[in-house]
Amino acid sequence: MTEELLNQLLEAASPQTFIKENHITSLSLSQYLQRLLDEKDLKRIDVIHAAGLNETYGYQLFMGEKANPSRDKLLALAFALRLNLTEANRLLKIGGANELYCKNRRDAIIIFGLTHQWGLAHTEEELYRFGEQTIAS
Repeated sequence: MTEELLNQLLEAASPQTFIKENHITSLSLSQYLQRLLDEKDLKRIDVIHAAGLNETYGYQLFMGEKANPSRDKLLALAFALRLNLTEANRLLKIGGANELYCKNRRDAIIIFGLTHQWGLAHTEEELYRFGEQTIAS
């Protein structure tokens, strides 16, 4: 699907034409979070609790009232939302954080946890076991 979209971009008369024809828009963090909630049929409060976030802070993130969350807060949300690696990296990017990088040992453990659907607690245990900073610390 991404390859098809790339081919369409390369064949388009201009970037503007491609963007208009494919309805490409920039999403804010709150818009992307809401889209993920809708796609995965999850409740905001459940995700906030599963991510271990303070309720007020979590609601501010979802409502777009809180800017620049830490990378670890975004990662906690990625696990709570049960995101795959592509979705998690997009969440990080939209949230203004670096994407996961497999040559980084901590990131490699997190990538493994995401792709094997471990959940936050299991991934935290593995990070701790390897002497890496945990997500919720």
